[in-house]
Amino acid sequence: MSYVSEQLELLKKKNPGEPEFIQAATEVLTSLEPVIQANPQYEAAGILERIVEPERQIMFRVPWVDDNGKVQVNRGFRVQFNSAIGPYKGGLRLHPSVNLGIIKFLGFEQIFKNSLTGLPIGGGKGGSDFDPKGKSDREVMAFCQSFMTELYRHIGPDTDVPAGDIGTGAREIGYMYGQYKRIRNAFEGVLTGKGLTYGGSLARTEALLYFTAAMLKKNGYDMAGKTVVISGAGNVAIYACQKAQEMGAKVVTMSDSTGWVYDAEGIDLAAIKEIKEVKRARLTEYKNYTRTTVPTVNTTRAAACGASSATSPCPAPLRTSCWRRTPSSWWPMAASPWPRAPTCPPPSRPPRSCRRAACCSPPARLPTPAAWPPPLWR
Repeated sequence: MSYVSEQLELLKKKNPGEPEFIQAATEVLTSLEPVIQANPQYEAAGILERIVEPERQIMFRVPWVDDNGKVQVNRGFRVQFNSAIGPYKGGLRLHPSVNLGIIKFLGFEQIFKNSLTGLPIGGGKGGSDFDPKGKSDREVMAFCQSFMTELYRHIGPDTDVPAGDIGTGAREIGYMYGQYKRIRNAFEGVLTGKGLTYGGSLARTEALLYFTAAMLKKNGYDMAGKTVVISGAGNVAIYACQKAQEMGAKVVTMSDSTGWVYDAEGIDLAAIKEIKEVKRARLTEYKNYTRTTVPTVNTTRAAACGASSATSPCPAPLRTSCWRRTPSSWWPMAASPWPRAPTCPPPSRPPRSCRRAACCSPPARLPTPAAWPPPLWR
């Protein structure tokens, strides 16, 4: 039995009931097997044993009082996976599906995501099975303050710097940061995703579009006039839509866990903000906003997709796992600068492997494959 296989078998025995974590570890270690076999010093140093075992796992009770005066209790997590190159860094997910296995899976992958940035930051993840949807601002504040009352002792600017994630937007980060500052009596940059008035970054909400625009410019394209599809309708996706529109692009679709909407005239950003940020409702309400053309709303839930948000002239370069089985007969996006560009279906036929995003209508002119520039990663 190879070193990788041996460690995976051991991992399954030590972590029963955590299929998400086992799956993530299997995918990563299996892909690394040729490198491990070519470098026997890694086995001698016990690299795999150390990389799959979190440095610290924290699980705690989060009691809070709802608007009816009833005590509610949730479970909080923070898994600090690896600090070999810097303080732990990773989001706080607030969603009913959260459990230790999911947090470990996310924290494990965060190690590699962070190291690839070239920044000196390690990997970690946290969250709770609390669901902020349908809760009043006061209830969300009560939960966040209780959550931070325990979490504060495990984080810090040089120890662990949490961020937002699913269910954790600027509102939740603001409540958590206010409680942290109250307890520690210090104004420290311990949470990312804060509002601009109390230490947040101006570029954070628009960074993804700057990155996309830079890639297009490098290959002789411009965002102006492009048709854009966005997977998501949360913290990242809303501001990505706003920036794309400011750059002259037309965003035609967005999505959330209930399905997707397609608007040939371009997404009404004001409506999206009201639905998601004010009403805290589902994207299916978009059909209630009058437009010249009635938008297409699909309520098919996409279980295969995560709930994170990403954007691009075609989402596939950033979310390839959802688009691997897209039939080659569907229309390629004219905006994609990559050869063998990811393909997108017409609005009436979202890909079966990923129903969270609809795509644009066929462009008037399609670039020939010979005209496409070489990919950026060569």
